Amino acid sequence: MTDPSAASDAASDAASEARASETSASEASASEVGVVPEARTLAIPEMCLVVLVGVSGSGKSTFARAHFRSTQVLSSDVCRGLVADDENDQSATPDAFDVLHYIAGKRLAAGRLTVVDATNVQAKARASLVQVAREHDVLPVAIVLDLPERVCVARNADRADRAFGPAVIRRQAADLRRSLRGLAREGFRRVHVLRSVDEVADATIEYTKLFTDLRHETGPFDIIGDVHGCLDELERLLTRLGYHLRRDADGSADDGSADGGGGDGGRPVSAWHPDGRRVVFVGDLVDRGPAVPGVLRLAMGMVAEGTAFAVCGNHENKLVRALAGRKVTIGHGLAASLEQLAAEPAEFQARATAFCQDLVSHYVFDAGRLVVAHAGLKEAYHGRASARVRSFALYGDTSGETDEYGLPVRHPWAREYRGRATVVHGHTPTLEPEWVNNTLCVDTGCVFGGSLSALRYPERELVAVPAARVYVEPTRPLTDPQTTPTEPSTSEPSAPSTSAPSTSTITPTASTTAPTASAIAPDAGPSGLAIEVSPPVTPRDRGPVGVVDLLDVTDVLGRRFLETRHGGRVRIDEENALAALEVMSRFALDPRWLVYLPPTMSPPPTSAQPGLLEHPAEAFAAYRADGVDRLICQEKHMGSRAVVVLCRDAGVAATRFGATDGPSGAATGAVYTRTGRPFFAPELTEGLLARLRTASERAGLWDELAADWLVFDAEIMPWSAKASDLVARQYAAAGAAARGALPVALEALTSAAGRGIDVADLLGRTSTRLANAEAFTDAYRRYCWPVDGLTGIRIAPFMLLASAAKATPATPATPATPATPAAPAGAAGATTGATCAQRPHSWHLDVAGRLAAADPTLITATRHITVQADDTDSVAAGVRWWEELTGAGGEGMVVKPADALVRGERGLVQPGVKVRGREYLRIIYGPDYTEPEHLDRLRSRGLGRKRSLALREYALGLEALERAVAGEPLWRVHECVFAVLALESEPVDPRL
Repeated sequence: MTDPSAASDAASDAASEARASETSASEASASEVGVVPEARTLAIPEMCLVVLVGVSGSGKSTFARAHFRSTQVLSSDVCRGLVADDENDQSATPDAFDVLHYIAGKRLAAGRLTVVDATNVQAKARASLVQVAREHDVLPVAIVLDLPERVCVARNADRADRAFGPAVIRRQAADLRRSLRGLAREGFRRVHVLRSVDEVADATIEYTKLFTDLRHETGPFDIIGDVHGCLDELERLLTRLGYHLRRDADGSADDGSADGGGGDGGRPVSAWHPDGRRVVFVGDLVDRGPAVPGVLRLAMGMVAEGTAFAVCGNHENKLVRALAGRKVTIGHGLAASLEQLAAEPAEFQARATAFCQDLVSHYVFDAGRLVVAHAGLKEAYHGRASARVRSFALYGDTSGETDEYGLPVRHPWAREYRGRATVVHGHTPTLEPEWVNNTLCVDTGCVFGGSLSALRYPERELVAVPAARVYVEPTRPLTDPQTTPTEPSTSEPSAPSTSAPSTSTITPTASTTAPTASAIAPDAGPSGLAIEVSPPVTPRDRGPVGVVDLLDVTDVLGRRFLETRHGGRVRIDEENALAALEVMSRFALDPRWLVYLPPTMSPPPTSAQPGLLEHPAEAFAAYRADGVDRLICQEKHMGSRAVVVLCRDAGVAATRFGATDGPSGAATGAVYTRTGRPFFAPELTEGLLARLRTASERAGLWDELAADWLVFDAEIMPWSAKASDLVARQYAAAGAAARGALPVALEALTSAAGRGIDVADLLGRTSTRLANAEAFTDAYRRYCWPVDGLTGIRIAPFMLLASAAKATPATPATPATPATPAAPAGAAGATTGATCAQRPHSWHLDVAGRLAAADPTLITATRHITVQADDTDSVAAGVRWWEELTGAGGEGMVVKPADALVRGERGLVQPGVKVRGREYLRIIYGPDYTEPEHLDRLRSRGLGRKRSLALREYALGLEALERAVAGEPLWRVHECVFAVLALESEPVDPRL
């Protein structure tokens, strides 16, 4: 059951659980994780990734043929042959392993045992395979053939297809010896080492099941919801289900404990059913309630005698951590467990701790037809073993956000569930159990005064007993204010409504039906009350964006991987996330407006032309090498990068972005920097937005795009409007100091030279430094001028990133009928729109030109020319245009693919390359950077990281826009926006 007053604990527990280990040892296999020397019976899970490790000639392929089916074995040699027609062509190794990893991924996704036959003696090679296993939530197992070198050398000498000599074997053997002890640390859950020819010959494979795999257990079962220390209700429910309780003889258990609450004949220590039925507890046996030890004693006894199964809940997980002395937040129910357990004998405490610690994340029963997990489990995780599977099973698919009650916001995975297995879970208390797409939550809030419920499987009957009283006041009412249950079906009479039913048995007609409050009859007899009801509709679609939609800290801590449509998977390291968290939490504007952050931009390859660091020729050549010939060159405005989110009116801003924070009570958009900080004060922002809104109206953009909000990428000038402090503190101070000191030094040196002192060299250098300082001052002064409000401000929008229509109100769900499945409710605040990233730059610049024509005193058009990279004359014209721009004091230009979003043979092509002028670069590299000794040093600058960073940020920005216009929850947009900010803290030279 969710802890209503400890929401942040649930999210942080999930994060720490995922970081703690790949999976609990109990789920990994029947024996302890680690290296097993000289093991001749090799135990491996039925579904896993087996990595054969050994030098060439150790017999890996022979071993694989002897113990595995040919379809299970993926050989690197065979894959080399597939891609190069030669199994010994080492140049084909990267492509061969791409094929191998792809096939392995497909097999593991389908749940098939996969064996990799390659040398795998280097940690880097093994790491990629461990990663493949983790991506598919299976356990990696290593089988090492560590045979003597002489044996391997002799075997290779007898093979005509092996042209390499003993030196290769020695090198491979050395690599293997260095890494053998660290295989378990690399992530292999079992490591088997065979050290002789006889051991290899005698080895046998024994397949083991994961402890989560109980497919052979077919039931029948009684699946009981979150108990939370409510022993009296558990006894009544078990009795109601037909179980016989076994009690200790005299009121004190075998361990000597003497807590009360057992009824006649002592305390319950186990239970059994005459028909062989067994209980499955969905977790959260502990915390909050008055009899945690009693509940544990009964559950432990039943599990020990084989009359019950139990999975781990988030509260057991936290209790174990607390009992182990780990740092956890004590409170919100945990304190009750610790206090009650402290009164128990040490032996009972040890048993209880071991019991909770050994609980697995989920169970798969009945040939895969039934899955039980505390918080539910999506189909891809059924029967899998990894940290993320365990985290999902214990905490659900949490977004890291919290609702107005402080409870975690969870992705409604059940709405998207299409699996064949019935999934029964608890964790989130509801007034009545609810079937959603063949999933059922049986947590009905007993400890909060609701009821304790059970699902009888396979009968699909629900049985419940009411709570004796309210043990803990819930933070959020059990009746969700957004829940709108439908009326019972008119085809059957409805039972009288009651606020405190005693017991009930309800038989849904199908997996899409569930009991409503009116379907529970008071004092139902053993046969219960069976009626047909229509499904309750519980839309959880969000209205206008609010606090519950925002990114939570647990979404960004630790190393994370984000999937993007255009750039694949992007990794965000924890240290970068922490830096971004500081910026986002302290300086960013209202996060509801943060739908995009622009990427950094890479310069071209360094020019070898005299006196120049950057030149257009290198940019043109780089794009041509990527297969892009049609280019567009845009004037680079020397200002500050800005993102403009513009709403058509205050109503759109409130509906789509939940905005109420403008100077007059209603913001209509936002203008912010590359790091998400407000560009202007609110009043000035609204003034700028009003001008842009009017210009968009005059340009016909609102109607042409059928849009109610727009997102622009732009440059705001002058540079000093945003960077005035930086200019004064860094640039103006340096220029003033140089102009003040160097003339005096020059005068003194000139005087000394006149007296015959040989200072010619120093005099020349000082004279050059003065000229450079004056050029430096002229360079930054070109981008500074006074402004007063919007007077003097210029904005150059160069790309319309996205447009979207006004949010639509939520629509109610349509109840299911026997012939028609339920129609989902429409999400309030949903939008229809599109990103404009795939439109050619000519279209974007045309839009910018129309806006500039509509308000020429505020909006500046971006000058541009087209260049054909495979045409010498066109390239020369592009170079001349750049020379004209920079010769007139301009910053330079940006070279882009004319078609904007372009993919080459190696993936995404750089969206833009900035080519800056010689004089402008003085601002970046200092007044004297043009001196030969400095220029030569700067030419060795590395651009690889910068180019990689630009592409990753570009992919993340596009993904954020795609999610925003699709109306996805704001946290989904923010994880991309946050990732861009995190990447900005990577160790890349900021001057590039």
